Parts: sequence; structure tokens; C-alpha cells
Amino acid sequence: MEKQAKILVVEDEENVRLLISEELQDMGHIVETASNAEEALKKLQEKSFDLVTIDIEMPGMNGIELAGTLRQKFPRIKIILLTAYSHYKYDLASWAADAYIVKSPDLEELKRTVTKLLSM
Repeated sequence: MEKQAKILVVEDEENVRLLISEELQDMGHIVETASNAEEALKKLQEKSFDLVTIDIEMPGMNGIELAGTLRQKFPRIKIILLTAYSHYKYDLASWAADAYIVKSPDLEELKRTVTKLLSM
């Protein structure tokens, strides 16, 4: 089994947040969640995480802005941006992330990416 990691899931849609959280817990990781960027930043100041998954489209600070902030404040953290819209892949600001995944009901790509990033 891979190393148990501490992962923060940042997602404003509760059902998606729970689904991702449960899948990552099933992989053996310790998972916490945040429903927006402000809540995520608060948790990141209180605890350390190995990886963060971030929804791009959120009220308030969006995921790309959050990823940029995390890259500056926590340069070692792995960042995965998640969105329903593939056009963000070409937004230079999204390069603050280590990976970019278009949301799908099948979370295999997310799980493979988490495993890959945590092994780096």
C-alpha cells in the first residue's frame, strides 16, 4: 500500500466533496474537506497537508487563485485542480497546479494522479 497521506479536498458542492473524500479515504488516506478557499486557507494554516484537490469554480476566491496562493505559501504541497470545464487547462494561471483533471463520475484518473504525485 502507498504511504498514507494527508489530503485536503476543496469543493463547494457537498455531494462531490463527499464522493472525492470517500474515494481518497478508501485508498487509505487521511482526508479533510473545505467548502471554499477561505476555509481551506484556515485549515492549511492550522495543519500540514501533503496534497490538496481544488475545484476551480467556487464562490469567492476561485480555485486558480487559491492554487497560486498555496504555491507561494506552501511550495511543497501537491495541488490538483478539478473542474467540469476543460478550457482552464490552457489558462497559464492553472500551471500553479501539479495536475489538472476534468471532473467525471469515474474517479480513476483522480486516484491515479494522487498516487503518482504522492510518490514524487
